[in-house]
Amino acid sequence: MTKRTSLSLTSRIMIGMVFGILLGSVLKFIIGDAGERYISLGLFDLAIKGFFVDGLFHIGGAIFIASLKMLVVPLVFISLVCGTCNLSDPAKLGRLGGKSIALYLLTTAIAITVAISLALFFSPGDGVAIPTDATFDNKSAPSLVQVIINMFPTNPISAMANGNMLQVIVFSLLFGIALALSGEPGKRLGLIFDDLNVIILKLVTLLMNVAPIGVFCLMAKLFTTIEVGVILSLGKYFLVVLFALIIHAFINYSILLKLLANLSPLTFLMKMKDAALFAFSTSSSSATMPITLETATKKLGAKNSVASFTVPLGATINMDGTAIMQGVATVFIAQVFAVDLSISDYLMVILTATLASVGTAGVPGVGLIMLAMVLNQVGLPVEGIAIIMGVDRLLDMTRTAVNVTGDCMVTCVVAKSEGEFDQNIFNDMNAAKELEEINFKK
Repeated sequence: MTKRTSLSLTSRIMIGMVFGILLGSVLKFIIGDAGERYISLGLFDLAIKGFFVDGLFHIGGAIFIASLKMLVVPLVFISLVCGTCNLSDPAKLGRLGGKSIALYLLTTAIAITVAISLALFFSPGDGVAIPTDATFDNKSAPSLVQVIINMFPTNPISAMANGNMLQVIVFSLLFGIALALSGEPGKRLGLIFDDLNVIILKLVTLLMNVAPIGVFCLMAKLFTTIEVGVILSLGKYFLVVLFALIIHAFINYSILLKLLANLSPLTFLMKMKDAALFAFSTSSSSATMPITLETATKKLGAKNSVASFTVPLGATINMDGTAIMQGVATVFIAQVFAVDLSISDYLMVILTATLASVGTAGVPGVGLIMLAMVLNQVGLPVEGIAIIMGVDRLLDMTRTAVNVTGDCMVTCVVAKSEGEFDQNIFNDMNAAKELEEINFKK
């Protein structure tokens, strides 16, 4: 009997993504400007957009995203409780928090500095006409004081139901500390949480195996509905943001990983493929969190006691990709509206965007709200945001992949500094492949 060989998860996701893009592009060409086309099946006509795009593809993609989001709260709660109650040194929690937040702020500051520098060099806003119908609904962001107060839940069950991740993180940490200090009852309940952690990770594995179908549906719908003309009209802005994202993901993170943890950037990037593809297809750091956590622990070698803290925190406050968009967009909008910004204005942009990456955590539409805050800070019209919204969908996918990569980079650095890192797992490229094959066959 011949041994069955299976494609790796990365290969299957890539196949689903490519076929989705191709089919979506074909359907977009068939539908054209008509808005809808029909296939005659004798007794009735089948609407291409209504049946496939708004029907099958929408349902498949929505169920896939919902299934991933379903796991986020239980995964964060269980993982953080397990990690916290197993900490032998209570002071370690404070060190983890300090190092993680400092690194996330550092990478965000570097990201927006690179973005502003590239935008000033390439000048993507030169020659772009101001749309007469440019409008943007500017929602206000809470103050930093209010954000700090809102981190502590009055009702943890409500926080979990609403997906308020900062509140879930705080409650999970307090619950884990209480569990560690409760003696024998805490040990008994801790064993149950350890078992629950195994079960929830197995559920993640099951969903990973159907991911190619979900990715196919998401890509097929996106490329059927995306407006290529809008992207071409803002091509220079689009390419500058994309270039900045690539530099940050492949160069900045690699330098920091090598300098701070002495780890191989090439090995790290190779093992990030699955998580980055998930992030790209879902455009959500929160939805990708189960995959990010499994990548950080089982492929990169970070211990769960560290990864269960840094990954959820990063998914909540790490805004490197968004910061890059803000940096380029600020320069772009200033050039479109012919507003000259001074060096002090650009420094204010860097400071505001860096601090806002924590201050606006958990706010819906966080990227645009943060950009509105930055524009207001330097006196630029927030209506300029409407100009770039047409191309933001594809860029959002790419910057989410960058954010997830940053979450794992910081996790590796913090884990290595705390002695909670398995170098053998990180160096073993076959371990991850063997794990994928075993999980797929199961």
